[in-house]
Amino acid sequence: MTHHPDLDLLAGKLFQVFSRTEYALKAAGYNKGNGPAQANWREFALAVEDLIASPATKELQEAIEFLFTEPPKKQMIVNERIQWVASEPETSSRADCLLTYVRRVRNNLFHGGKFNGHWFAPVRSKALLHHSLTILTACVGSVPKVREAYYG
Repeated sequence: MTHHPDLDLLAGKLFQVFSRTEYALKAAGYNKGNGPAQANWREFALAVEDLIASPATKELQEAIEFLFTEPPKKQMIVNERIQWVASEPETSSRADCLLTYVRRVRNNLFHGGKFNGHWFAPVRSKALLHHSLTILTACVGSVPKVREAYYG
C-alpha cells in the first residue's frame, strides 16, 4: 500500500477548516433557524456569489475552474453496488453549486468514499482537497461576520 502523508495532512486540514466554517456560518446567522443547529450553505453561497463570479486571486480562479471542470462525483448504490455517479446540483446559483461540490469533497472523504486504508486516485484527491480549501478560505474571508466568527 502506498502511503501519502501529504494527502493525510490535507485531509486533516480540510476537516479542520470545514468544521470551523460550519461553526462560523451558524454563529454568523447563516443557519436554518430554531431547532437543530445547521448551517445554511445556500444563504452563504448567495452572499459570496460576487466573489465566485469575479475571483480576487489567480489561485481562487484556478480552484473554481477545477471544481467546475472536474467536479467530485457522488457515491451512490446502483444495483446493490457502490458506484461513482456524476451529479450536478440542482441550483441556479453558481456559488451554491460550487459550495455543494466543496461539501461533496468533504462528504466523500468523511463517509469513506475516497479513503478506506489507501487513497483512491491520489493525484485527483490532492487537487480536490487543495482546491476545496482554497475556496472555503476565500469565501470565509469575504464575508465580515463569518470571518469574525471563524477567527474570533
